[in-house]
Amino acid sequence: MDDEEETTSSIHVRINGEREQHDIEHGETLMASLRRAGHYSVKNGCDEGVCGACNVILGERGLTRSCLVPAASCDGADVMTVEGLLDDAGNLHPLQEEFLEHGAAQCGYCIPGILLSAYDLLQDNVNPTEDEVANALSGNICRCTGYVQQIEAIQAAADRLPHSETAAEGDA
Repeated sequence: MDDEEETTSSIHVRINGEREQHDIEHGETLMASLRRAGHYSVKNGCDEGVCGACNVILGERGLTRSCLVPAASCDGADVMTVEGLLDDAGNLHPLQEEFLEHGAAQCGYCIPGILLSAYDLLQDNVNPTEDEVANALSGNICRCTGYVQQIEAIQAAADRLPHSETAAEGDA
């Protein structure tokens, strides 16, 4: 039997609403599978689930460190990367717009994971305090900023989001 046959398999996932089939290697993480499939916004920052650069929204599980999740366990899963924040017309989400407005992204490496942490927070909390935002970002490491602009951007985005939209998505 060919070694490649023994070590590869396929999973079917829905990435940002689009069905995809990923050929995965034995023991491969969701992060590695996503990056190999061209989803480069999912970053490999630490490979230990500490930095938040690989954050995705994984179905009902919510915010997830994709570097810790075996790709094989994601067959049939819905995965959202930062590109999933765009609307159908390709317009930026208020979070993305506010990050630009507040200068909350410098090098940009950590920003996709931070945006998904913020999105996850706003699904359950439509009016977070500064401390609540800081707590939600505590699993993300950003070496370029002091988090001040990011916290301000997230609170500004919360003010712009229709409360019914955010609450309805959080209840789903």
